[in-house]
Amino acid sequence: MVFTSLYLLATFFIVPKIAPLFGRVKIANTPYLTQHSLFTVLCNRNYVRPTLHKVLQKTGKQLQTYYPGVKISYLDACFPFFDGFPLLPHLSHKDGKKIDLNFMYLLPSGQPTSQGPSVSGYGVFQAPKPGEQNKPAYCHQKGYWQYSFTKYLTFGSTDELRYSSKHTKKLVQLLLRQSAVKKIFLEPHLIQRMGIQHSKLRFHGCKAVRHDDHLHVQL
Repeated sequence: MVFTSLYLLATFFIVPKIAPLFGRVKIANTPYLTQHSLFTVLCNRNYVRPTLHKVLQKTGKQLQTYYPGVKISYLDACFPFFDGFPLLPHLSHKDGKKIDLNFMYLLPSGQPTSQGPSVSGYGVFQAPKPGEQNKPAYCHQKGYWQYSFTKYLTFGSTDELRYSSKHTKKLVQLLLRQSAVKKIFLEPHLIQRMGIQHSKLRFHGCKAVRHDDHLHVQL
């Protein structure tokens, strides 16, 4: 109980005060932005550069002009201190410039939402359809066993939500308009499905894990 009390005190009151000394800010929950899981907050995986924080808030506000009441839902970002400290299992979330975001989904009522179908936010893939590029199969054939490993890290999922390419496309388009955004990692078959061509939309390579369950956004 003592450890838990001290940890929570540090997480919610001390670390947010120290993080700006390292060029990071805690992501603030607003009418436009929220975390997917409380686990992210409790583990201090919700810190970014101030510029990225502004991008998220601005994009969330713009998103609500199209879909009122729908917030951007973020997954893992970065730790509050020290560039280069790894945010496992991610390869690049170590400088405050990267964050993962949920796709957009449809509730059974047909209303859009950014709350994803898995507890962790990862591992529920939107697999390639016939005729689309199939990088997951390519990477598996090349021997990259870890490529679909996040399917074991869902920690539970629901079938009530349906992926919406239309609504996810709008979110991607709004992010692409932000000059501070340098790259967005997404599986090629989903880029193909959306019909978007942009230099900022990239394939992340087979050494990473699949990105047909979330967006990776970086400065």
